[in-house]
Amino acid sequence: MSASEYIIEMRHITKVFGTNRANDDITLQLKKGEIHALLGENGAGKSTLMSILFGLYDPDEGEIYKNGEKVQIKDPNDATALGIGMVHQHFKLVECFTVLDNIILGKEDTKLGFLQKRAARKKVMELSERYGLSIDPDALIEDCTVGMQQRTEILKMLYRNNEILIFDEPTAVLTPQEIDELMQIMKNLVAEGKSILFITHKLNEIKAVADRCSVIRKGRYIGTVDVKTTSKEELSEMMVGHSVKFVVDKDDAKAKEPLLSIRDLVVKSKTSRKNAVNHVSFDVRAGEITCIAGIDGNGQTELGYAISGLEKPDGGTILLDGNDVTHKNVRFRAENGLSNIPEDRHKHGLVLDFTLQENMVLKRYLEPQFQKHGFIRFDEVRKYAEKLTEEFDVRSSAGVDSTARSMSGGNQQKAVVARELDHQHNVLLAIQPTRGLDVGAIEFIHSRIVKKRDEGAAVLLISLELDEVMALSDRILVMYEGEIVGELDPKKTTVQELGLYMAGAKRDTEKKED
Repeated sequence: MSASEYIIEMRHITKVFGTNRANDDITLQLKKGEIHALLGENGAGKSTLMSILFGLYDPDEGEIYKNGEKVQIKDPNDATALGIGMVHQHFKLVECFTVLDNIILGKEDTKLGFLQKRAARKKVMELSERYGLSIDPDALIEDCTVGMQQRTEILKMLYRNNEILIFDEPTAVLTPQEIDELMQIMKNLVAEGKSILFITHKLNEIKAVADRCSVIRKGRYIGTVDVKTTSKEELSEMMVGHSVKFVVDKDDAKAKEPLLSIRDLVVKSKTSRKNAVNHVSFDVRAGEITCIAGIDGNGQTELGYAISGLEKPDGGTILLDGNDVTHKNVRFRAENGLSNIPEDRHKHGLVLDFTLQENMVLKRYLEPQFQKHGFIRFDEVRKYAEKLTEEFDVRSSAGVDSTARSMSGGNQQKAVVARELDHQHNVLLAIQPTRGLDVGAIEFIHSRIVKKRDEGAAVLLISLELDEVMALSDRILVMYEGEIVGELDPKKTTVQELGLYMAGAKRDTEKKED
């Protein structure tokens, strides 16, 4: 095949950070009009490779070709000029700007020095409608759900008419329905002549849309395969180097007394007159994994904020092991048996400019193990952090001295999960605990959550991943428009029935909780 049949070629790319070879002699070839998946474990170097193509990093070695001609990409403006666009795993949005302002930022049309916003709005809304990317153009990003922020990122790229589209973990924050829509959007884009590089950990998605798949492991190129003729098991083994089980091993739950009780909880919405959480009541019992399922934006985020103490409820009661914690702060709840894996690891899980070891003791640095007479015992902190990072396979370029910001998204997530699961607790609130993790890491985290349940903890799982909901939960509560509309037994229900409840097409007529 002649070089010109590839729209993009990255030849022998090497990128080193300190002692870490993030990319080690990688060659990647994207054909015109194909969806090419890039698969690899957390920290394998996928995002680094795509950041080089988008001009965010300079490669230490290697060359990039477009349509057979060598090109220099020094910054994202060079990439944009070459028709390359990127939807980043961690959104590059200005929080205090509106959705519309973020989409047109850097590509503003002006007339006599005045911004032509009406024309821009028309184009954005046409794109939104055409691709099924529902947005509110006037909403501030800081008030948007992660799903809408994701759609904003995609529209930002489509607005620039890019022909080579990089999707970096685009489905990590989307609901199953939105994922199906995005898969269709990607197919439509390719049908219109676009070429797509698609980074994902989700093998089902690769099987659903990708033509070819390149696998990298620990910064090295493993191989490129035809997706149609390669099984999920073969892909996962190429990715992690060993076979992976896709089923959660767990015995039946032995539910005991309630350790978390929610009574008539109300949280007002910031964006509408309706309550985000509307008079919700339920219990989470010791020795049980209770899951809140629902389409993103139906009150799960606000419910999680209220339970963890990040947001004050507007009514109702939260009982933690029988104690009223409704108006207690985050620290009080943490010290009294609540662990929280938050939805947004950047905003609420990590201090990005702290080191990994500092982040590992964020909730525990006041304990005698880690401080003496008010002074941090850094040797103890380091020992503890090194133990956790080894146990949970948290990878970073400078070990526990790495800043959280410098780590890959998946390894940031593993760090948060490690800290929260190791913290002594009666109740574990796990919101999207495996977001952005590869199949090997998901298998490990699921087994640890089940272990917590078996040790007698009450686990409240809030997840948008239907596979995770069905595999991990002992009891499913479905949330729709701020209310619990159904209680289901995962052994007796189907994904289709669950979907009907999530879409509001079906609801339980009788109350399940007092």
